[in-house]
Amino acid sequence: MGLNVAVVGLGGIGNNHARIYNEHPDCEIVAVVDAIEEKARQAAETYGAQAFATVEDMASSGIHVDLSSMCTAGKENGGDHYEPTMALLRAGIPVLGEKPISNEIPKAREMVALAKEKNLRYAINLNHRFTPAALRAREWVDTGRLGELNIVNMTMWINNPNESSPYFHMRALHPHSIDVMRYFCGDVKKVQAFFKKGKGRQIWSNVQVNMQFESGVVGHLTGSYDAGGSYGLETCEVVGSDGRFVIREACQGLEFYPRFSMEVERYDYLGGMMAFGETFNSRITRWVEQNLEQAAPEDIDAKAEDALNAQLIIEAAITSWENDSVVTVQY
Repeated sequence: MGLNVAVVGLGGIGNNHARIYNEHPDCEIVAVVDAIEEKARQAAETYGAQAFATVEDMASSGIHVDLSSMCTAGKENGGDHYEPTMALLRAGIPVLGEKPISNEIPKAREMVALAKEKNLRYAINLNHRFTPAALRAREWVDTGRLGELNIVNMTMWINNPNESSPYFHMRALHPHSIDVMRYFCGDVKKVQAFFKKGKGRQIWSNVQVNMQFESGVVGHLTGSYDAGGSYGLETCEVVGSDGRFVIREACQGLEFYPRFSMEVERYDYLGGMMAFGETFNSRITRWVEQNLEQAAPEDIDAKAEDALNAQLIIEAAITSWENDSVVTVQY
């Protein structure tokens, strides 16, 4: 059984989603939605779909849609997510949204609540966890290879000159890093954050966040929009009572360091994944698989609740900095 797909928002990211669906043997793009008529028209021609200006227009047309990707952007890359997502959910269509879910927490909560009320699959493109390296590392955690978890350290940084809002860096980039930390270590209980404006910058482009997890794990996030290309993109380290792993560049390297041995294991490009850009394919492919399997909404990987919890941690970090305090995350 094939799936009829709608893609909402046909910028660069939306077209990336559309390309992946278009290449998937079990998917057919039947609708593309964009308020900019030319973008919708071009996408319709490219993918052989019907073009619409709004989700409401698509829903009222009678066209059958099995799942959707919602790829609008807006302020801090999430300001335009609420209305199209709510319209898709009201129409009974499962949604894979782009991150951040929303930087307006009440709206994020509304979207999650509506999906739950209608028993719909609602996920977010938290693609950094969808790598063979992350999956292998998660297996090690789940099978107890690391023992009792103690520490998680995460670094994620890029060069981004965007100055559009004071906390753009934290809100737009770090849903990814915090999701990876939560993927391995669970919910965060408390945070303490410190921000710095980079040289010549008007926004808080550098951050360090101390975290205490509900499990007792302690963690640290380092992030920057002032990084050089030679710095790499990201590193994740998790340390337990019996060993430690390090993931480098999301997918390029995975290392295991046993506590009581010098026999270090190293894996390069697990599963043949060579570059971060391939994570869009792996994430969307998993979304398609889970819809074909009719997975229960609560079993969806990187579901909307995960994205909401990441945003709650981000907002707690901002509050910590502004109030010079340790903040308990309010779930």
